[in-house]
Amino acid sequence: MTEVSPVQHGIWINELAGAGSAYHMPLVIRLEAPVDEGALAKACAALVERHPLLGMAFAESDGVPRLVLAQEPPALSFEERAEAFDLARGPLVRFTLSGRSLRVVAHHAVFDGRSKEVLVADLLAAYRGEVLPPLEPVTPREAPADDARAFWASRWRAPAEVLVPGGVLRSRRAGEGRVLEFPLDVPDIAGLTRFEVLMAALHAVLGSYGNTTVVTAIDLSTRTPDEEDRIGPFVNELPLFSEPRPGTPFAVFAGSLRAELREIYRHRRVPLARAVQGLKPHAALAPVSVSYRRGGGDERVDWLAFNGAVRGAFQLQLLDGPAGLAASLRYDALELPDPRPIVAGLRAWLERVAGDPSVPLPAAALPAAASTATLDSAGSADPVGGSESSPGLGDDPLLAGLTAIWEEVLQLSPIEPHDDIFDLGGHSLTITQIIARMRKRLNIEVELDDFFDNPTIAGVLGVIRR
Repeated sequence: MTEVSPVQHGIWINELAGAGSAYHMPLVIRLEAPVDEGALAKACAALVERHPLLGMAFAESDGVPRLVLAQEPPALSFEERAEAFDLARGPLVRFTLSGRSLRVVAHHAVFDGRSKEVLVADLLAAYRGEVLPPLEPVTPREAPADDARAFWASRWRAPAEVLVPGGVLRSRRAGEGRVLEFPLDVPDIAGLTRFEVLMAALHAVLGSYGNTTVVTAIDLSTRTPDEEDRIGPFVNELPLFSEPRPGTPFAVFAGSLRAELREIYRHRRVPLARAVQGLKPHAALAPVSVSYRRGGGDERVDWLAFNGAVRGAFQLQLLDGPAGLAASLRYDALELPDPRPIVAGLRAWLERVAGDPSVPLPAAALPAAASTATLDSAGSADPVGGSESSPGLGDDPLLAGLTAIWEEVLQLSPIEPHDDIFDLGGHSLTITQIIARMRKRLNIEVELDDFFDNPTIAGVLGVIRR
């Protein structure tokens, strides 16, 4: 068995809450007729042999997930499967042929945007009869988290609701989504990349709606040069904060955003959950998220195929290819019935700054948010602190058993009933270990969200005794 990476652990944690198809990453390859089904089946097998992560599953033992071989190897199918992946059974990729279209769906726990390019290149090479040589093992490097903790200590604040035309974005959960696809023209501005111009324009648009502080989650690649030809989840989601002040020249605002991005890049290999104490798991780090990558040169491939779901309320996936920038906006229709005004606003801003990068940021066009409370994935305010313990806590027969499990997992003693697990150095993996041992030894089940909301022994007891 192989230990999972911090990124894989975070995805596994969110799968426990039921992410549905939100972590499915599909693409469609249009093959030339006639399709040689036998050669294609062999190519799929050769691909998995070269990238064995696709043929794995997640086995949980004592609250710790590890990678194991799937119960069945991936194989070419002729019948589409719509259900979510079972991480415990695997495999974590599906190949489905329908006519000339090969639909490949991989789970984000073993896949990222760059992996699509690697998969297409290797699969088509194998289909042509080329031999795929085995890849040399690469030892993953654990990124030190101390610098990242210091960096985020002065920056991180939990995302609040986001005002937009026609609604308020709160969701950080995974759920059913809709899609809107459109092209974007991003101007060249001296000293800025296209991604930086785009992010500055998006933050300016959100600021114009009355959001004095804007936060968007962004996907950042963590690949090293040795990992460029690998399939895997070499990506990390981190937050980008800004304060778009009215009157600030766009170029100045974009320059400040560029500087902040450069600082964030230094910590891209450390998941936020490893750097921020007590960060509660969510399928999306913020209601608004952006994924941007270059590539997609093969016109036979639908690189931005929709998975039918969205993580958060507003998920903008961008592919910067030879034909220009293609955008696929996945959104929660319950919170954002019509995303077209935001898209129109983004396009208008890009056109304005193309003509004059010094155009000033506007005053807010919508009133400020009525509530500044931090909202959780269900839209309710996050509680402050844990639950109060009930009278007679010392007489509770579960107290000794819970304390023993906490001290065993955290390797600390003594632990008092009101000690916060995060102050003791705990994190999400620690909590899943404690939950697993509570289930096994005490026959007690506590939900992960309840544990994060009540991160003390007294708080957990309060949840159990409700």
